[in-house]
Amino acid sequence: MSGETRGWARPLWLILIGLIAGFLSGLFGVGGGILIVPALIFLLGMGQKISAGTSLAAIVPTSLVGVITYATHGHVDWIAGLILSAGSVLGAQLGSYLLQRVPRRALQWGFIGFLLIVIVQLFLVIPERGQGITLGVGVVLGLIALGLVVGVLSGLLGIGGGIVIVPMLVMLFGASDLVAKGTSLLMMVPTALSGTVGNLVRRNVDLRAAALIGLAACLTTALGGTVAALITPLAANLLFAAFLAVILLRMVAQAVSKK
Repeated sequence: MSGETRGWARPLWLILIGLIAGFLSGLFGVGGGILIVPALIFLLGMGQKISAGTSLAAIVPTSLVGVITYATHGHVDWIAGLILSAGSVLGAQLGSYLLQRVPRRALQWGFIGFLLIVIVQLFLVIPERGQGITLGVGVVLGLIALGLVVGVLSGLLGIGGGIVIVPMLVMLFGASDLVAKGTSLLMMVPTALSGTVGNLVRRNVDLRAAALIGLAACLTTALGGTVAALITPLAANLLFAAFLAVILLRMVAQAVSKK
């Protein structure tokens, strides 16, 4: 791609990335970073750090629209989401601290194994619509622990929280798939805001690119959420399993390619 072509094509690529990421965000309850980061690297030639920072900034408005979409139909557990957020913000700081102290390759393969288990479980555990999260001491502690784990993984591997939060809320806490997705998006708002502030200080954000991606994503996030509500829980599980399989294959390729 020539410099001139890249000049006029860049905003079009950013808008396209945002439209796709927004739909996936609403459909699966994820931030969209799993698509945005590699797209910015391979399509626009951004560095890893600036891509991650730009993606995180774009996730803020995307997640907000997603939360509003799910909340309109009563599919957000506000208390559970805030508890997860507290654990995630702390975990992200811990993950950043451990980044140079923990074997990243071993973590990658461990997470690949985790994704395999989740994919299998998605075929075995079909959630019921309408189920929420019943809070108790054990559940609160479990949510804090889950948030910490997600935050640590985010800091260590750059993994978005939704691909962990959504299946865990369904399988461990008995939430419906819609409540899990809405609550996952709620958790991402303060987490992404916190990370974006840090990235702005370190100048790891392309604000113009983040704005274009975020605004474009907002146009399709509600559509993704609407589709999620229209399809059956079984269909939702099958689609999510396919989505996780793509992520798994990408992570395997990354792990294998690194010596």
